[in-house]
Amino acid sequence: MTLHLDLLRHGETELGGGLRGSLDDALTEKGWQQMREAVLAQGPWDRLVSSPLQRCARFAQELGGQLGVPVALEKDLQELHFGAWEGQSAAALMKTDAEALGLFWADPYSFTPPQGEPVADFSLRVRTAVARLQSTYVGERVLLISHGGVMRLLLAQARGMPREQLLNVEVGHGALFSLSVDADGGLREVI
Repeated sequence: MTLHLDLLRHGETELGGGLRGSLDDALTEKGWQQMREAVLAQGPWDRLVSSPLQRCARFAQELGGQLGVPVALEKDLQELHFGAWEGQSAAALMKTDAEALGLFWADPYSFTPPQGEPVADFSLRVRTAVARLQSTYVGERVLLISHGGVMRLLLAQARGMPREQLLNVEVGHGALFSLSVDADGGLREVI
């Protein structure tokens, strides 16, 4: 049996773009609106699972209350930790660390931001969490409220993309995608 996993990225945050990673920014009013609009006429979901960071978790609590479905927080579905790059924009990094940023963009698995989380470790963390969801909630439809990096990773794998193309996956604020997760961990995008 499979798990139907809908993926929702958080909306715009108060501190803006850039590499937010582990920073716990709140949503702007526009961010709340992006997420509310994304879930209109979607579902129904058996449960919601969210990153514990407030830009995801607060919306999950609101939506879970409205729908009357359980909400679980899953720390392993947090964003990649960008280390010394947290809170910085790509434009700022181009001025201070252009060569390293270029290496990261070319192949994020082969270059780790200073004091950051290796993407291979991030991938293992996220895939292990999704495997737990699959075994726990098999046969259900679950809405996962998470981050751009988590969604890029899962979508790239579902699409069979080479790992160095991870950052080529477009995932805007409030974007909603659907996956089917097989018992063996196989991912398939549902369109």
